Amino acid sequence: MGGALLGGLLRSGRVAAGDVSVVEPLDERRAGLAAEFPGIRTEPVPVAGLLNEGSGGAEGSHLPGAVLAVKPDAAEGACRALGGVGVHRVLSIVAGMPSQRLEAALGGEPAVVRAMPNTPALVGAGVTAISGGSFATSHDLRWAEEVLSAVGTVVRLPERLLDAVTGLSGSGPAYFFLVAEALMEAGVQMGLTREVSRTLVVETMLGSARLLHETGRDPEALRAMVTSPAGTTAAGVRALEAKAVRSAFMEAVAVATERSRSLHR
Repeated sequence: MGGALLGGLLRSGRVAAGDVSVVEPLDERRAGLAAEFPGIRTEPVPVAGLLNEGSGGAEGSHLPGAVLAVKPDAAEGACRALGGVGVHRVLSIVAGMPSQRLEAALGGEPAVVRAMPNTPALVGAGVTAISGGSFATSHDLRWAEEVLSAVGTVVRLPERLLDAVTGLSGSGPAYFFLVAEALMEAGVQMGLTREVSRTLVVETMLGSARLLHETGRDPEALRAMVTSPAGTTAAGVRALEAKAVRSAFMEAVAVATERSRSLHR
């Protein structure tokens, strides 16, 4: 995800490669990032002067900061290292790690913005929820939005709701992929080739998402448009409802949300 954000920022022209420093302890990964993004600076550990001074901007939104994209068990150690070299503005995409723990590890009164992106960010179509920590200002939130909007849509929410975001949009792509997998297999069982079944499913999902997005209509209304009385769609939807598919999705989001909460207990 860190690589996706970096790629999005560079492609958007919002930052130049020479203004980016990447800290990556693994030699192979560090070399790979340097090859993929020529001109960036790479370091095995945080060093003094890691961040450029930046322009400052009229309201401070262009001041530099660090993106924390590590596993939860490495987050506090990484923050201690960042705080040790003077980094006090951090955008964290670490799942389940509260801003207060990151603030304590950074030391002082750092500006921490937590974010929950999802994997469509890899193709510039992600959606991310952000929340400011105890010392984050509106300028810090605006800076975080500038970074994350390079790979999709950004919404602001209270930090207490980020676990629900994790269960819904963070895990959501996997739910859609599971549906796609099942539909493709169903098409094959009905006699279609796997290639044709894949095309039909992928394009149907893309088109349906666009219809939902561009019309702004409720999904219930759009489903009713497709569902003729006693027709084929009605029969299919009835079978799904009989298997409690709606309830299963609601339970999946609830379970994933609770799992996210358990990560920071």
